[in-house]
Amino acid sequence: MDDISQNGEPKTEKAQLRAVARARRAAISPQERAARSERAAYLAAGRFPAPRSIGLYMPMDTEFDPRPLAQALAGPDTLWGLPVVRGRATSLRFRRWKPGEALLPHVFGTFAPGQEAPELAPDLLLVPMLAFDGDFYRLGYGGGFYDRTLAELRVAGGPVFAIGVGFSAQRMDEVPRGPYDEPLDAIVTEDGIVLP
Repeated sequence: MDDISQNGEPKTEKAQLRAVARARRAAISPQERAARSERAAYLAAGRFPAPRSIGLYMPMDTEFDPRPLAQALAGPDTLWGLPVVRGRATSLRFRRWKPGEALLPHVFGTFAPGQEAPELAPDLLLVPMLAFDGDFYRLGYGGGFYDRTLAELRVAGGPVFAIGVGFSAQRMDEVPRGPYDEPLDAIVTEDGIVLP
């Protein structure tokens, strides 16, 4: 059972696809990544109702930058939140943040608001992706944080709309999925919006 993770997922296949997806993303220059993130924001502006609260992430390494998209989707009263990792095999929590506010070093090389920032439950969530497919499943980094978070938010009954964000080069024919993988509600890339 070496190729099956504790969650019953096909870990060898996912590990191979993660390497391919990282290489595809790394092949995009920093300037082009910034331009594509801005283009995605332009294409998505006004296409969704302004959320009450939006959860996003601070980009690392070669990731899609969700900040222009968040700005394009947010209304004047939208609250913003960034994820906080509470431990292994847990869901994320989101703490309030405003663009320009200072952030503190967090886990995995990320940054997050301080503990004094109040928590919020986003009703729109911008989800990072290494890869995605036409069935609205994504391949993440393997920690399961976003899948647990989406499952928890959906079970709690609060309306949450999950948008996977990335570059069109990250699309694959099929992303392997396990029993705990949560589907996305939409995908946004520099080529436009994909809805079910």
